[in-house]
Amino acid sequence: MSEQIVSLENLKNAVEGTPVHASTKPTVAPKVYERTVDSLGRAYSTGKRKNAIARVWVKAGSGKVTVNGHDITKYFARPVLRMIINQPFDLINANGQFDVVCTVVGGGLSGQAGAVKHGISKALTLYNPDLRTTLKQAGFLTRDSRVVERKKYGQPKARARFQFSKR
Repeated sequence: MSEQIVSLENLKNAVEGTPVHASTKPTVAPKVYERTVDSLGRAYSTGKRKNAIARVWVKAGSGKVTVNGHDITKYFARPVLRMIINQPFDLINANGQFDVVCTVVGGGLSGQAGAVKHGISKALTLYNPDLRTTLKQAGFLTRDSRVVERKKYGQPKARARFQFSKR
């Protein structure tokens, strides 16, 4: 009597009566992103940064940016903050092609600028799904999760300690 050595996969297939294939992994279809705009042709998204939350509407237009009812130059007076907000448009070479209306609550000006940038990037991907790979590779679709560290009890601040006295 000679015994034949069979692998576990061959044994399983022999029991089920199916032929052995080299690759039995199921194929997964890539996710298809669709354009999502409202009846007015606007794409809506929410952006977050630190404690700031921005609701952002993007539509084709002349490049006017309105934040909480004010012009961007009036609300974000520092040029660095305006540069942060315009980064998604600079990346896709679309300066002056989209109108942005947003409302921002919470946090300070820096966090609010980051929230508006995040919201604009997400809204642009809903307006034109082809921009998703470009914005994703630049890291604009990822929420920056860094927040202020809490103050510890018995200490003056989050990391600062009272001076140690040996005697």
